[in-house]
Amino acid sequence: MDEESTQLEAVGMGLRLNVSPTQSAFYIILVLLGIFGNGMVVGVVGESVIREGGSGKGSDIILVNMAASNLLVSLMRNSLLVLSDLGLELYSSKEWCRLLMCAWVWLRSVNVWSTFFLSAFHLQTLRRITPSIGQLYRSRGPPKPLLVGLGLVWTLNLFYSLPAFIYSTSGTRNSTETLMLISSTTRPLLGCVWNFPSPYGGLAYATTSMVIHETLPIILMSITNLGSLYTLYAHGRMRTTAHMTQNAPVIRRVPAERRAAKVILALIMLFIVSWGTSIISVNYFNYNRGSSADFLLVVARFANTAFIALSPMVLASGHRRLRAVIKAILAR
Repeated sequence: MDEESTQLEAVGMGLRLNVSPTQSAFYIILVLLGIFGNGMVVGVVGESVIREGGSGKGSDIILVNMAASNLLVSLMRNSLLVLSDLGLELYSSKEWCRLLMCAWVWLRSVNVWSTFFLSAFHLQTLRRITPSIGQLYRSRGPPKPLLVGLGLVWTLNLFYSLPAFIYSTSGTRNSTETLMLISSTTRPLLGCVWNFPSPYGGLAYATTSMVIHETLPIILMSITNLGSLYTLYAHGRMRTTAHMTQNAPVIRRVPAERRAAKVILALIMLFIVSWGTSIISVNYFNYNRGSSADFLLVVARFANTAFIALSPMVLASGHRRLRAVIKAILAR
């Protein structure tokens, strides 16, 4: 580490950031919002999906999947960061570090691609010319392509997380962090650090991860966002010049889908801002360091948590049942 980064201390859990009590309190609030908010999404929307026998809207199934990954990240990683901030020094053995690092990378990766899956699903919904067979006949059970897609998200990202199991270990009291990945943590946790055979191997993995797993989702989400915006714009022009026909896009016959699309656009924009900020901050630490490293790692830490904490609020603004439950709770 550069000596000028005075706020980065080599302590028992490796590189620890000294943050102010105000920053710690704000981070705790974000983590609690992420736990309770995503827990409510899983409970309310999941109950609706189960009650309808899985034959409800595909978007609800994707929302439950995304909120579940958010909730697991909050419980298995962010809550432990809160305990660390409160002064509780936790340590893990080499075996536990491998399992935990693998789980953190897996869940965070699933969270990223589940968000893109939601964006791609709504773009496909907006551009659909006629209702699907499941919409016309309300077939029992969720559509198989949807389940296959979600299954691939979890399975492929499990393979992506395997290097975390291989190249991680438990750090010593004098160890410092030399490499960070957005998909794991922005600082060592429970004494777990990356342990690549050589610095070049670590940077090669970090670069590959940044391109394939961290930058590519943002590019794809931006493309689907632009596609959704264009579809909504074209729909608005058509409404002023032509009446509704049988071959009109399904979005013209179902206003709820149009409102849902706008909520998804806001959700993806929130993700792009938070994830993009984290990418810039963490990779500045990996490749440049310098006097701004400590500040940017604090920024990355909050950016990583912002989407998880705020996404349930965005969803509640456009999901009728979720909004009704929240109003009922607040009215008590």
